[in-house]
Amino acid sequence: MSSSAHSSRRNSDRNPGVRNPGIRNLGIVAHIDAGKTTISERILFYSGVERRMGEVHEGTAVMDWMEEERTRGITISAAATTVPWKDVSINLIDTPGHVDFTIEVERCMRVLDGAILVLDGTAGLQAQSETVWRQIKRHSVPYLVFVNQHDRAGSDYLRCIDELKSQLEEPALAIQYPLGEEREFRAVVDLIEHRAYEFRAEDRGSSPREIPIPADVADEVAVLRAELVETLAEEDEELLGIVGEDGEPSVTSLRRALRDRVLAGTLVPVLCGAALRNVGIQLLMDAVRLYLPAPEDAPPLLARRVDSPNSSESPELLPVSRAADAPVVALVFKLQADRNEDLVFVRIYGGTIRPGQDLYNPRTQKTGRVARVLRMHADERKPLEFATSGDVVAISGVGGIATGDTLCEKGTELLLERLEFPDAVLAQVVEPLTGADRDDLRVALDRLALEDPSFSVREESETGQWLISGMGELHLEIIQHRIERDFRIPIRVGQPRVAYREAVSAPGTGELEVERKLGGAPYTGRIRLELSGAEEGQSSTVEWSPECQLPEAFRPAIEEALLDAASSGPRFGFPLVRARIRILGSGKARSSDTELGYAQAAAGALRLAAEQATIELLEPVMAFDISAPAEFMGGILAELNSKRADIREVLSDGNMRTVVGRVPLASMFGYSTVLRSLSQGRASFGLLPDGFRAVPEAEMESRGLVWV
Repeated sequence: MSSSAHSSRRNSDRNPGVRNPGIRNLGIVAHIDAGKTTISERILFYSGVERRMGEVHEGTAVMDWMEEERTRGITISAAATTVPWKDVSINLIDTPGHVDFTIEVERCMRVLDGAILVLDGTAGLQAQSETVWRQIKRHSVPYLVFVNQHDRAGSDYLRCIDELKSQLEEPALAIQYPLGEEREFRAVVDLIEHRAYEFRAEDRGSSPREIPIPADVADEVAVLRAELVETLAEEDEELLGIVGEDGEPSVTSLRRALRDRVLAGTLVPVLCGAALRNVGIQLLMDAVRLYLPAPEDAPPLLARRVDSPNSSESPELLPVSRAADAPVVALVFKLQADRNEDLVFVRIYGGTIRPGQDLYNPRTQKTGRVARVLRMHADERKPLEFATSGDVVAISGVGGIATGDTLCEKGTELLLERLEFPDAVLAQVVEPLTGADRDDLRVALDRLALEDPSFSVREESETGQWLISGMGELHLEIIQHRIERDFRIPIRVGQPRVAYREAVSAPGTGELEVERKLGGAPYTGRIRLELSGAEEGQSSTVEWSPECQLPEAFRPAIEEALLDAASSGPRFGFPLVRARIRILGSGKARSSDTELGYAQAAAGALRLAAEQATIELLEPVMAFDISAPAEFMGGILAELNSKRADIREVLSDGNMRTVVGRVPLASMFGYSTVLRSLSQGRASFGLLPDGFRAVPEAEMESRGLVWV
């Protein structure tokens, strides 16, 4: 660690009222196998945090700390660490690339200030590359692109930049240029400094050596640098004046202009390297330090006052103070179930968190005491005396937490916007091998569901089995292995099946009055409501007609009863989605009316409305892209047509063909084996969730579904 980094950290530790401006909250995202974790391992090594380089293919990667990750050679759970680099401290999160774990990327993007999008130089933009890019854009995270694996045959740095411009319509700009190809690639030109740096194998662990720019690429480098300067001058008056007078702008002015454009989101700098051969990592870390934002560079975060009504169209929003001595406001973005202590990962947006401090959860309206504040290094934990505004840390001791909760101080309650999670697409039955393990399995499933918001559990009342739901076959397989390995519970599982949904296509109304007794005391309630459909992508919602005079105190219980009833649809028992439940009236109030009476009346009225309504069955659909040599594409297309795939286009790149389209998930179980057989193992494919579509009635019987 440099002396300046030590000094910055000492000053921050000594005075918690002063924020450390040298923080970078950074995430690394990419398509699977693009090299995210390898880059993270090199960052750990060159920053001095680790003395040896972990390797994914050897199962020694520090950031892939779970046994399942090291066995499979993929990242499953986002791992956090902190590394020093020159005068900054980088809170780094290495995220998964597999589509089944895209929720890990989503919740990390919410709390990051900057990101590195890694592209495979040989494949360019891939299916999951676009998915993580959309997550970056959705959360307005400034980012830079690192074109990795330039040491492999077929890698094309400039083609990747063109794809960013043409396919994503992003203002990508080269700030480096690679020297050499394949095994000869070991040097990079920094276009801003107009200098070349060589990374030799014998220099492992030291800084790159400056070398002259080779004469055979001098003209191309000059053209790219001129384009860089011209582009930066477009929105910078100082640079524009220098360029207009044929002057040479300073490196400092170019860096300042580039950083301004990155923070504004009007430019995306593109770098290159080969992480496996240790080329370009130090320059990448310099770019993170120079061009990506510190926490204070982000726009002020707005939070809703807890007493501001949820139903208000314009709830009162207040800016969160970033001062270290301000009231605490932190967002829970990840939970980790552990044998010893459950960890709550938080991004602190304001104030300072210390061990022994009480934090309030507005969702549960409960207060919990912080036992420890921890700096994470993959699965290792370093206790801290405090963590302050802008930091990303883990805390323990605070129970009753869910992903997306806000933690604050009692009396100054502010509520941050919650995280949204995609619907599960696959389900599977699971049960213990012996009755003695039943209670233990229930606890294990609840803990896993708490940790992973894309995983859900429902107990089947008739069979006593549990139905677990997740984002794909790999997701459910890893859940199964964790139950057996981490919780040591032997289980029996069924075959994965599609997680269907039910939706309202035509409205219906229902009305029910309840008159019953409980313990000799009468309880009553009457509800009239309408059930109709909502737009695609919306969850089931409960609305109140202005004419409904039902007391406010009873409304939360009624909404909870209706949403609970909607979790089991009226036709097949699949969750009812895209349902708009509008409560029209509650009848004349009576002294015997109770919360329980209204809740039962609401659930019954919903069942009656569903009998009148038209309910359709929805199935998950996947977007796919399949790449294979041209000679195999005929068989692949024929197989896709047999699976009722909607083929949108077939792209050509030399002898390679890529087919793009949509296909029902039910048709794709075990497809990797089929594709391997059709292409002699030379094809690759990607699947991404792409919404739901109605199942034709003619196919119901063939799927074992009887329309009621």
